Amino acid sequence: MSFAIFIILSIYIITIGLLSYGFFKVKKYHKTNLKPKTSFTVIVPFRNEAENLPRLLESFSNLNYPNDLFEVILVDDSSNEKFHIPHFTFQVSQIDNIRRSNSPKKDAISTAMKEVKTDWVITTDADCVVSVNWLLTFDNYIQENNIWMLAGAVTYECENSFLHHFQQLDLISLQGATIGSFGIKKAFMCNGANFAYKKSFFEEINGFENNNNIASGDDVFLLQKAVKLHSNKVLYLKSEEAIVSTKPTQDWKSLFYQRVRWAAKTGSYQSLFGKILGFIVLIGNLDIVFGFVFVIFRIWPWAFLVLLFFLKFITDFVLLYITNKFLTKTPIKSLLLSSLLYPFFSSTVAIYSLFGSYEWKNRRFSK
Repeated sequence: MSFAIFIILSIYIITIGLLSYGFFKVKKYHKTNLKPKTSFTVIVPFRNEAENLPRLLESFSNLNYPNDLFEVILVDDSSNEKFHIPHFTFQVSQIDNIRRSNSPKKDAISTAMKEVKTDWVITTDADCVVSVNWLLTFDNYIQENNIWMLAGAVTYECENSFLHHFQQLDLISLQGATIGSFGIKKAFMCNGANFAYKKSFFEEINGFENNNNIASGDDVFLLQKAVKLHSNKVLYLKSEEAIVSTKPTQDWKSLFYQRVRWAAKTGSYQSLFGKILGFIVLIGNLDIVFGFVFVIFRIWPWAFLVLLFFLKFITDFVLLYITNKFLTKTPIKSLLLSSLLYPFFSSTVAIYSLFGSYEWKNRRFSK
């Protein structure tokens, strides 16, 4: 058993090392101040987000981008109260979501697509804030590259609490894996809070057809369909000026259900690499859990568990460090404590996602 655990750890180390290598393969991009040319429609699905939407819309109003080259469509997914849009100089409209499937967010984007008249669509979330050069950076990259889909980075706006630091590290690991997978030409994951694609491409791959029975995944399933058909047209925008900031959850229960929602779609991935990576990460975390159990029952001495944890910690730290340096420019906080807790949290989320239900936007979804 001990030998098998160290073999599993070796596979984990090689895999995470490969993602770290891939991270460097994706070159940083800096906008070149080309004259803006791309027309965008920003789609924002929302439900009961009256507190957050004004911040997002205000960040849109500060964009360094011509107002006639972008518009915003807010898609209301049965909010308890109607959101009243303040006056802005850019075009913004609000429509009601038309539910057709088990996935409210996919339905919201599909509903909005019928109203889109621009060449490009870019999705984000109601609790996000965009940087002043967000659209300009996307535009410059699109002008310089013959692409049809472009994924961007997302980070958290954290307060000084362990819950927030833990979430930031978790998100950093996901962002690192995302960028790394693009770097080794095995893209399988992205974040719908910062995701752009041509409307014609969305229609060519039939949008969310065949995966709208799963509540989440408006981003990853669309990306995987796109990569399968035209991988050379799908790239990652590794630019600090295009990073979108969002809010972390405010309690552990919400965090657990959010991560369960994210994990529940892994088994339905089209990407074989994504499935294998998910399994390797799971068993890598279970390694630590089993090692802890072996120590408790005196099957192992403490030195074995310390060695196991140290090897995994160093491997994870490399990817976390380089990704955090790109995303936040602030020191990593609560790293050791988060690393001790994470294998237990992550393993519980993964196992629960196979069988349990979860809450999202005051609704309950089952596996």
